[in-house]
Amino acid sequence: MNIVELQQVEKSYQGVTALHQLDLKLQQGEVLGLFGHNGAGKTTTIKLILGLIGATAGQVKVFGEDPTQSEARNLRRQLGFLQENVSFYDQLTGLEVLQYFARLKGVSKKSCLSLLEQVGLSQAGHRRVKTYSKGMRQRLGLAQALLGEPKLLLLDEPTVGLDPIATQDFYRRIEQLKAQGCTAILCSHVLPGVEKYIDRALILGRGKLLAEGSVNDLRHQADLPATFHLQGNLTLPDHLVPHAQQDETGTRMEVALQDKMSTMQQLIGLPGLENMDVHLPSLEDLYTHFIESHGQHDVRQEAIR
Repeated sequence: MNIVELQQVEKSYQGVTALHQLDLKLQQGEVLGLFGHNGAGKTTTIKLILGLIGATAGQVKVFGEDPTQSEARNLRRQLGFLQENVSFYDQLTGLEVLQYFARLKGVSKKSCLSLLEQVGLSQAGHRRVKTYSKGMRQRLGLAQALLGEPKLLLLDEPTVGLDPIATQDFYRRIEQLKAQGCTAILCSHVLPGVEKYIDRALILGRGKLLAEGSVNDLRHQADLPATFHLQGNLTLPDHLVPHAQQDETGTRMEVALQDKMSTMQQLIGLPGLENMDVHLPSLEDLYTHFIESHGQHDVRQEAIR
C-alpha cells in the first residue's frame, strides 16, 4: 500500500486552478523533495494530504483513506506537520508547549523531554517561548511534528532559521526516521542543502507537474552536460578541444553526461594535469532547467536562495 497516493488531483479556488491533474505515489520510507516557486502548488498539495482541504477533482489517499473524511481521524495521529512560519504561545515554556500539543494529538507526554533533547532544547525547555530565537522556535516546531512517532512527516521549509550545524543535525534526524520506516515530504527553497537527503524530487510550476524522479533520473531527463574544471599546463586531445574554454582558473570543458567516465579516463593520463574537478548537474541546475524549459523564467529565482 502506498503511504500517499494522488490520482489526477485538481484544486481550484474561485475559478483559479491551483493544481492541475497531479499524480503522486509515495511509499514507506521514501523522502520526497517538493519544489517550486511561490504559488506553484506546494502548500495546496500539503493541505490536500493533511485533509485540511478537499480536491476539486481526482482522488487523494493517505494510508489508503480519504484524509478529509471523519473516519480518517485516527490516521492524523500518524502524521507530523511543520509549517514554514511556526508560532506558539509566548508565555508558555517550551516543555509546556510540547505537552499541550501532545494532549491535542492524544499521545503520551512522557516523550516530551526526550524530544526536546533530540532537537537541542533540553536546556531551554523550562524557558518561556518568548525568549526563544527564530532557530529555537523552529527546533520546537520540529519537536511537536515528531510527537507520537509519526509515520508520515510533512515539513515546509523545516530548516528556516537554523544555523549550518543545526541544519545538519536536522537532516541526520530525518535519515534516522527514514531508517525506521518513516516517510517524509520536504518543501524547501534551499535546494543545495536538501539534495543528498531526498530519494525523489517533484518540481511544480504554476500548479503543474514539470518533472519528477530521483536526481539521477532528472539529470537524464534534462540531458545537461557534465562540467570538467582542469588546472595545469596540459594539451587536450584534438577531439576534446571543441568542448573546452579557457578562463582565469584554468580550462572548463562540458561533455555529455554519458561520456563522463570515458572523458575522465582520457584526462587522468595527460601530462601536466595538476587538478581536475567534475561537476554533475545539481538539483539547483535541474530546477532552473525545468522551470526555464516550461517558459517560467520570471519565477525561477524564487526557489533558489
